[in-house]
Amino acid sequence: MLVPDPKVVRGLLTRYASLRIALAERETPAGARELEDVSYTLCVMMGTRTVDEAVQAADALLVAGTGKDTVQRADGESGLPVPV
Repeated sequence: MLVPDPKVVRGLLTRYASLRIALAERETPAGARELEDVSYTLCVMMGTRTVDEAVQAADALLVAGTGKDTVQRADGESGLPVPV
């Protein structure tokens, strides 16, 4: 089984979360399409059928890659993955 590049997975998770936030503030057709595309890509990359499963699998992949129980945040602090 191929394992996705953690950097790519982290980028997709970041984009997914950013789009969810943006659409919660102001929904646009273009934003909705982009969220659908990112969700689909995340599902394919993680080998899942739903975006919730994909996010869980991506979080698990990133945690396994760090050897820690939590994901390292971009600001350098450790913390639990943000639920989306």
